[in-house]
Amino acid sequence: MQRRHLLSLAALPLAAHAAPATPAVVRTRVDTPLGPFVIEVNPAVAPITVANYLAYVDRGLLKHPSVYRIVTLANQTPDTAHKIEVVQWGLNLPDEAPPLLPAIAHETTQQTGLRHRDGTVSMARNQPGTATAEFFICVGDQPALDFGGGRNPDGQGFAAFGQVVQGMDVVRALHRLGGAEQWLKAPIALGGVTRV
Repeated sequence: MQRRHLLSLAALPLAAHAAPATPAVVRTRVDTPLGPFVIEVNPAVAPITVANYLAYVDRGLLKHPSVYRIVTLANQTPDTAHKIEVVQWGLNLPDEAPPLLPAIAHETTQQTGLRHRDGTVSMARNQPGTATAEFFICVGDQPALDFGGGRNPDGQGFAAFGQVVQGMDVVRALHRLGGAEQWLKAPIALGGVTRV
């Protein structure tokens, strides 16, 4: 009995020095009429924003999202100082509608170290701290969307939190559906968003 007790105590220092468990990356699949794409998120890098996204996924709140805005170089006014190219999607709730889950604190790219590169998934927002369930995917590198970038006058940029790791060809095909106006008169219905 005493020997077993001593062996247990001897194992304690090893356990104390073990590295803390890091949250694993999570992949989600978004089904579209043109095929699926897969988004990878890392809770250790952007914990607030990833937790928000996964809450919408896991609670089944992203069953009927849509692509409702496609920003191309051609549909921005010539005097736009910082042009971008993105596919915006999500619940497309009116500004006056209450969010399904509370808005989240703004995690800047300065905090997370992420950048708005080709395939980066980020949060659409009005003021910092208003992001809920509206997302966009960068088509090409978009540094103007990072912290300190000029796209948003407040200089806080947007909260990047994930990356398209499969199906970027689908995102590009969606982007090619953009027209003269950024806001689609007939949003493109998407299938549900699920973990894979």
